[in-house]
Amino acid sequence: MKRPPRRGFTIVEMLIALAITSSLLTATLVAFDASWRSYRYTTEAASSHVVSRIVMTRLLTLIRTGSEFGPFPDDVLDVAQNPLTSNSLEFITEADRALGNGRITRIERRAAIEPNGPFELWYVVLDSTQDPAAVVDQRPLIRNVSEAMFILQYEPGPRLVRATVDLTINPNDDQAIAVRVGDATPTIRLVASAVPRQLD
Repeated sequence: MKRPPRRGFTIVEMLIALAITSSLLTATLVAFDASWRSYRYTTEAASSHVVSRIVMTRLLTLIRTGSEFGPFPDDVLDVAQNPLTSNSLEFITEADRALGNGRITRIERRAAIEPNGPFELWYVVLDSTQDPAAVVDQRPLIRNVSEAMFILQYEPGPRLVRATVDLTINPNDDQAIAVRVGDATPTIRLVASAVPRQLD
């Protein structure tokens, strides 16, 4: 008995199979890319939240234990000047006060690239025994800051009675990882107040 000849795929059938396979592979790669972008976006946002909260907690601790704050208004009794809103905060830490070494700690907002932002929040230690004050140590605390404000309320002396820190941070440092075109990057806004401990 003679077997019928084996028939292979025609060119049309092969092209249809290749088109279906390429469509499935393209859909899979698009889904994988979206999943990867979403993962990167979530991890960057979570990381920025953690770092921002740590920095805010550290700032509040420095305010609570600091003394001799600045900048202060020219006239403490003038309601137009007090409370004072500034993009920097200066103080003497408890350790520097105990050592009497003339060091001043400054937390300040600096322009990263353009003068209108984004900004960075910097930690700077100055030696006030020199004129002008020399920088002893400085390092960035947070980058990609939209706004950093310090609202300082004084009483005559001038003595700081309350400091409010208002930080707005954009957690997405890489604009290439937006999940969809047109997605707005959510910002992190942290606002907290502290009262300095009264040191004698």
